[in-house]
Amino acid sequence: MPHVIVQLHAGRSDRQKAKLAGEITKAVMVSVNCGEEAVSVRIEDIRPNDWTEKVFEPDIIPNWDSLFKKPGYSSI
Repeated sequence: MPHVIVQLHAGRSDRQKAKLAGEITKAVMVSVNCGEEAVSVRIEDIRPNDWTEKVFEPDIIPNWDSLFKKPGYSSI
């Protein structure tokens, strides 16, 4: 039961978020060989000024070695 949480800068429309969720769902289905009903996607808007405090410091830095895709920045 893959559950994907996407944190991104606020400002995307619901249409953009729905498109992103659909593309993520397709990729998960293919990558882990599961049906669409098994996948859920949550999108969390983060204000740009809150990125370091709410995402980078608590989630990216302490989990750096387990990130399968690392960001192209080391600090904000």
